[in-house]
Amino acid sequence: MKQLWETNASLVILCVILIVVIPFLVFYLVKAKKEHPKGLVAAALSNMGERFGYYIMNAVLLLFLCSKFGISDDAAGWIYAVFYFLIYVLSLPGGIIADRTQKYKGTIISGLMVMAIGYLLLSIPVFSDHNGFSGILVFTCFALLLIAAGNGLFKGNLQAIVGQMYDNFEAEAAKEGPEALANAKSKRDSGFQIFYVFINIGGVIAPFVAPVLRSMWLKAHDLSYNSDFPRLCHKFMENPDAMGVTDMDNLTKLATEVGHTGAVDAAFCEQYLHTFNTGVHLSFIASVAAMVISLLIFFAVKNRLPNPVKKEKKEAADYTPEERAANAKEIKQRMYALFAVLGVAVFFWFSFHQNGQSLSVFARDFVATKAVPPEIWQCINPFFVIVLTPIIMFLFAAFARRGKEVSTPKKIAIGMFIAGCAYIFLTIIAMQHNYPSGAEFKGLADAVKTAMKASPAVLILTYFFLTVAELFISPLGLSFVSKVAPKHLQGICQGLWLSATAIGNLFIAMGVTMLNTFPSQWMCWAVFAGFCLLSMGVMLGMVKWLEKITK
Repeated sequence: MKQLWETNASLVILCVILIVVIPFLVFYLVKAKKEHPKGLVAAALSNMGERFGYYIMNAVLLLFLCSKFGISDDAAGWIYAVFYFLIYVLSLPGGIIADRTQKYKGTIISGLMVMAIGYLLLSIPVFSDHNGFSGILVFTCFALLLIAAGNGLFKGNLQAIVGQMYDNFEAEAAKEGPEALANAKSKRDSGFQIFYVFINIGGVIAPFVAPVLRSMWLKAHDLSYNSDFPRLCHKFMENPDAMGVTDMDNLTKLATEVGHTGAVDAAFCEQYLHTFNTGVHLSFIASVAAMVISLLIFFAVKNRLPNPVKKEKKEAADYTPEERAANAKEIKQRMYALFAVLGVAVFFWFSFHQNGQSLSVFARDFVATKAVPPEIWQCINPFFVIVLTPIIMFLFAAFARRGKEVSTPKKIAIGMFIAGCAYIFLTIIAMQHNYPSGAEFKGLADAVKTAMKASPAVLILTYFFLTVAELFISPLGLSFVSKVAPKHLQGICQGLWLSATAIGNLFIAMGVTMLNTFPSQWMCWAVFAGFCLLSMGVMLGMVKWLEKITK
């Protein structure tokens, strides 16, 4: 059993996850078919395929940039952060294009095709002769730009189609009477939650693809995986004379562990790096395949999906000039409330999206497991989303039935507190283990680092807290925006929510910078905990005002 775990840990974890997740998938499929519009499952499957391809790349991106180009965690983190920023910001022009042309389906198809081209470029195993900045790195960033642009054309517009699906669903129900209409309206939130779960089904499987393919490719060349070895190879190739005694001892020791029996020289380091990173490039072919499958699904069902109806005229009619003048103060109050919550959202996404940044580096360097690659730990968040969503839904419904419904602003405040708990927990762990900065930790002897590493349970519990916080904030934030936004500014307000998410994502690279440069690691996690708790306090201070505005 121990040998099976050490050699096939990734596949064992994947099998266990699938055994747990499949019953939930069946439950969501049955619920969607019985209670929701017919096109929901088709749209969700198309989205799941695209998200699967995206999360294959996203799970390995930061560590891949480090292992291929020999750049620092900080530099890779900022490339990742700008990419993540563009993913959300480009949804705005993507929505404008579809809105003005009224060709939502054509825009979605274009987005899938552009993303497929981006992933295809990433799958080409080309290498530079030197570390750091090079034409190949520029080429890689261009491929990422294509993926972000394609995502911008795809992301929001498929959601618009799902929204129109429920508009039509409610319009049909209205013909049957008020009771049927009320029942149809109650399905929208759960419908989007099902749609959200399908995103995470793709996300829970995708992190396994690159590590498994990379390990298979290494094994085919009589080598094995080690997360720290690429960094040492780059350092040796750059200037072997600058290698310290500890780094040279670690390099020699790890070379033996990865399957090398000869002299450790620049030729072997280059061979290992090319083999290691070619395995990652192969995984991007799986992303291309996922885009093609998503495209085929969308082509097969697009005639059954509705076209979003242009609503500007209707929204303008909802307010007469006299009503707009009378309600000007209320509209201002609503916008003030929106911007207050957007400020909180920036800090949430800044803290939450550390899963691809400082938490990935933490998993790589500070977690005690050689059997599980650091990228795979990112599957924990979508796994918890799938499993915990029904529980959270049940709890919210139970409070509502007892007449103790928790308002959306309170839920967001609670979510920020739970996110803060995740980082308080990491702060305590870092203090207990007396962790130095990431940069200092890398320079320690391999035996010392091994003795200091934390249990995998630390990451699992951290992701549990962050996922519960996500379920309290992400879907409920969208709900809050739809409640507080003035009728004639709905589109702009949803765009502002995406922009707040983008701003939070732009600064996520600060997590890696703090992890590697702060004298003690606990200081990094304490910063995130402080931001979360401060945001919680701000939300609690505004709860009564926000509740009044959303009534």
